[in-house]
Amino acid sequence: MKQPSLHKIAVIGGGSWATALVKILSEQTGNQVRWWLRSQADIDHIRAYHHNPRYLSDVFHSPKKVKVCGKIKDAIRDANYIVLAVPAAYIEEPLQKLKPADFSGKRIVSAIKGMIPEVNLLVTDWMEERFEVPLGDICVIAGPCHAEEVALEKQSYLTIASTNPECAADFAKIITCRYVTAHPLADLYGVEYAAVMKNIVALACGITYGLGYGDNFQAVMVSNAMQEIRRFVTALDPREREMSASAYLGDLLVTAYSQFSRNRLFGNMIGRGYSVKAAQVEMKMVAEGYFATKSIHAINQQLGVSMPITDAVYRILYEGIAPGLVMNELKAQLR
Repeated sequence: MKQPSLHKIAVIGGGSWATALVKILSEQTGNQVRWWLRSQADIDHIRAYHHNPRYLSDVFHSPKKVKVCGKIKDAIRDANYIVLAVPAAYIEEPLQKLKPADFSGKRIVSAIKGMIPEVNLLVTDWMEERFEVPLGDICVIAGPCHAEEVALEKQSYLTIASTNPECAADFAKIITCRYVTAHPLADLYGVEYAAVMKNIVALACGITYGLGYGDNFQAVMVSNAMQEIRRFVTALDPREREMSASAYLGDLLVTAYSQFSRNRLFGNMIGRGYSVKAAQVEMKMVAEGYFATKSIHAINQQLGVSMPITDAVYRILYEGIAPGLVMNELKAQLR
């Protein structure tokens, strides 16, 4: 009988999505997972009780399959794959003491649906520039897939995108389990930018919901948003892509409408009158769309693509214009 291949996987991050990915990856017999978390208290708790005390706390993590680490070098040292699951705005801190040699010969998997603030870079481009990781050794995880449904073992689907078909196909096999089906895709940039932008759209949906708009308006806005995403992605990386595929449209829909969407929740709070700071404090989780809005808006200053929804969210979050006024103006631009 053929023995399963041994895959050593490091997961970097302690939030809900990182916790869900640890659960998924540890399902396969041939996978060994080393899990780095920032909080020593959380590490001690997981070692003692085998669940994350702060996120998806009902999920059991087998100590035979999952080893938690307080030092990031211990987590990645022997890894074949390094899965990054820290919000984009905070990814630099845990990696700051690492050097390109630490990533040599390893494949990087970004589970981050955001951009590096200030420099406005995708995580994949940042890893290539900062740590000299060849683009062919990088892939990204796209949904539609919420961590909360993974915890409940609801049937879910993932897309693994890379410029290297072998890299995408290999990791798709590694992450597939009894309740998760993963498929490879060659469109790295299209998938990654679409994942970033769907969070902005979810913010917009949350804002309109908080303002009292109904399902009819949100349906029109989401369909317009899909066109907006297509225009932006095509301007950056023109190629044939089927935007109705689950990696694009499916991920957008689940983030725009789901009760588990933190970006939709953040937007809802803004629509109900919360300040950005108050919403961030009360959520206790990072809404990637907040940072992504500024980055995508900055990039589009050079491209000049028509992006009325992104512009509307930017005006609300970064220019302090009243959500009701901005959304009232947006109504006239949607079709």
